[in-house]
Amino acid sequence: MSNDSNLVQIRPLGHTKLFEPIKVGANTLSQRIAFAPSTRQRGTTDYYPTDLQLPYYKARGQYPGTLVITEATYVSPGGAGRANVPGIWNDKQAAGWKKITDAIRSEKSFSSVQLWHLGRTADPEQLKHDGQPFIAPSPIYLDKESEQHAKKVGNELRAVTKEEIEDLVNNVYPNGARKALDAGFDYIELHSAHGYFLDQFLNPVTNHRTDEYGGSIENRARLLLAIIDKLIPIVGANRLAVRLSPWATFQVSDPEGSEIHAYILDQLQNRADEGNELAYISLVEPRVSASYDVSVEDQRGRSNAFAEKHWKGKFVKAGNYTYDAPKFETLLHDLENDRTLIAFSRFFTSNPDLVYRLKNGLALQHYDRSTFYTHNNYGYNTWNQHDGSEKFDKEAEQKRVGEVLA
Repeated sequence: MSNDSNLVQIRPLGHTKLFEPIKVGANTLSQRIAFAPSTRQRGTTDYYPTDLQLPYYKARGQYPGTLVITEATYVSPGGAGRANVPGIWNDKQAAGWKKITDAIRSEKSFSSVQLWHLGRTADPEQLKHDGQPFIAPSPIYLDKESEQHAKKVGNELRAVTKEEIEDLVNNVYPNGARKALDAGFDYIELHSAHGYFLDQFLNPVTNHRTDEYGGSIENRARLLLAIIDKLIPIVGANRLAVRLSPWATFQVSDPEGSEIHAYILDQLQNRADEGNELAYISLVEPRVSASYDVSVEDQRGRSNAFAEKHWKGKFVKAGNYTYDAPKFETLLHDLENDRTLIAFSRFFTSNPDLVYRLKNGLALQHYDRSTFYTHNNYGYNTWNQHDGSEKFDKEAEQKRVGEVLA
């Protein structure tokens, strides 16, 4: 799948810092490119990874030493709420993911899983079907449509209880992390970005609690830090990571900004100083909000430069690093601190061999947004390699996806 008239011309970056080795936790990567977590909804309706995802992730790890961060993955049944997204809370799911991490490892690359809880962004009808409550830090709906739907299906949004919070810290996230270890992931990343459950605690727009989990910055960050502290002895700090989006307005009216994130980074640096440095902090740049670009005007006054003053460890930064191609001046600037990896999402979906293309200056196939969130496999495992070694049969692929997801 490609269109020669829809190619993005780039210059070779093989001679730059992008292709120098970097140590992340206990592992040394051969270059500084990562696949950012990119939800694609190619799992089964009951939350299992499929055989479609094995070649997909293997292809994106084909350049040895690449960090492949898999899609957001439900940490528990209560954290789900959208069909066709995989989970990581039981042995069968872990076994399915193990095939995928083995395939990535066979390419001599590394894998990270992103543990996800939807909170108020879930579909209340799907949760009801699964026998799960519709919970968030506070009973503040995403929008009027969500509220009307929740009331119609009889699963209204409510505030998560302190007992449920304790269960999330002591049981839910530790269980997901242990299953991820069973599945062979090299790293475990907490999704605390883009308006999902953990991020909902950080933002005063979505967190109106009056207990120890609401109000002050310290209280709003309490749950995230508690989960991190719980997971460090389970998985090891050097295998643990967290994703943050200080400026994103996806699924929320106002971003949290730098203040609470500076506090979180300070707290994580304190842990690092005590011998528990996380593998990396994943930061979403203000150039994007989820998978959408942010206008230059809306980016004014927003920068992640503050983060380097508060965190001395590794960063994985993502957010439209192709906007200034072919020069890639922003990408090269952000590599100068010698502790940053650059993550790609949209162009990695359409270029399974993206690392080779960036290294050698080979044109990038433009992504197809219509294929991002669909159960149709076309636009998933149907992108050609740069050397033309793979060609795809659309009808055969569509038949195959139907068989796998049946």
